[in-house]
Amino acid sequence: MTQWVRFVSRPASGENEAFGILDDGSIRVHEGDMYAQPRATGEVAALSAVKLLTPTRPSKMIALVDNFHALVAKLDHHVPAEPLYFLKGSNSFLSDGETIRVPASYGGKVVYEGELGIVIGRRCAGVPEAEAAGCIFGYTCINDVTAVELLNRDPGFAQWTRAKSFDTFGVFGPVVATGLDPARLTVRTMLNGQERQNYAVSDMIFPPARLVSLLSQDMTLEPGDVIACGTSVGVGSMKPGSTVSIVIDGIGALTNRYE
Repeated sequence: MTQWVRFVSRPASGENEAFGILDDGSIRVHEGDMYAQPRATGEVAALSAVKLLTPTRPSKMIALVDNFHALVAKLDHHVPAEPLYFLKGSNSFLSDGETIRVPASYGGKVVYEGELGIVIGRRCAGVPEAEAAGCIFGYTCINDVTAVELLNRDPGFAQWTRAKSFDTFGVFGPVVATGLDPARLTVRTMLNGQERQNYAVSDMIFPPARLVSLLSQDMTLEPGDVIACGTSVGVGSMKPGSTVSIVIDGIGALTNRYE
């Protein structure tokens, strides 16, 4: 297993972005293309001396709805015949340790949704399921933050994009982990230190390779794109001042404060 990160040195100048492999409190810096034979530079950066960015810079984040059997059963929904999804705006992307902001234009309930994220490693369009696993670079943690009261405020139009795409609502990181078997993973969400979600990825209706294949029939997936696999039971609200962590063994903990 390898954990890849993107980072800037402190103080961040905006011109010193780099990437590398996380290794016991330090980063082995690489150059070139993270997704295609990156080269080690020999430089090592202390994790304490850098600021982590989102581990990729996606052209899009595709997020799934009703993709876990347990949640579909609880909501009394039909098991979908094909993936149900929406897109989160790139303005929403936020890295580990940064602050999720209360929207200025919305005063209702905001919820966390702990999820596994798939990171695409090569350009793919219309790929068969048998080849889709080769398009997956690795996996990350996601908090799909949602202004839940907006979703069905207007009975004529479900506002998925607006509810999910406020600035800072697309939280992912802290790393992209390669070499993991997603079927063996468990997603846990901690709210102020208390566990609120704990579910097995193996309960997924459309598992990663099938999901990549099906989504690639609709749109081209680019290296660094992120697919949020959907959440399961245990979604709940965040109050200002809350700290939320999405924890997946092998990937780590994605921790952010909501204010």
